[in-house]
Amino acid sequence: MKHLWAPWRMEYIENEIDKPGDCIFCAFPEAHEDEKYFIPFRSEKCFVILNKFPYNNGHVMVVPYLHTGDFLSLPADVLLDLQQTIQKTIRVMKNIMGPHGFNVGMNIGRTAGAGIDEHLHFHIVPRWDGDTNFMPIISDTKVVSESLQATFEKFKNEFNRLFSK
Repeated sequence: MKHLWAPWRMEYIENEIDKPGDCIFCAFPEAHEDEKYFIPFRSEKCFVILNKFPYNNGHVMVVPYLHTGDFLSLPADVLLDLQQTIQKTIRVMKNIMGPHGFNVGMNIGRTAGAGIDEHLHFHIVPRWDGDTNFMPIISDTKVVSESLQATFEKFKNEFNRLFSK
C-alpha cells in the first residue's frame, strides 16, 4: 500500500480554518499580512488569494473588497476591476505555470455551491491536458504537487514583475 502524505489537509478535515473574523474575505486583506494569508496581488477594488484547499496547483480566487453576496449589486467600477484582475491573473498563470486551459467561475449562493456565499469571489483554476488521473476516480483523492508557500512566491514575483507601479 502506498501512502499519500498531505498533513495540511487535516485542518480542512477538522473544519478548523483560521478565521480571524466573520468573513475571511474581509478579515484577511484587512490584516495586511499578505504572506500569511497568501494574497499575492491587490488592485484598487479587489485582491487575488490562493485557495488554501486547492483543486489544482495554482487555484486562486479574485475577490472584491466590497462585502456582498449579491452579484447584481456590484458597482460598475468593481466589476471592471474584477475582470481586469482576472485577466492579469490568467496572464500570470500562463507565464509561471503554462496551463493549457482555465476554469473561471463564480458560485452565487450556497445552493449553487458557494462555500462562502456572503462574499462573492471568482475561482480561477489552471488546467493541463491529462491533469485528471486515476486518483480522484479510484480513491477520491486529488494530488497537489507544490506547497502553497512556493506557489504564492511564484505568483507574487510575477505579479510584481508585470504589474508593479
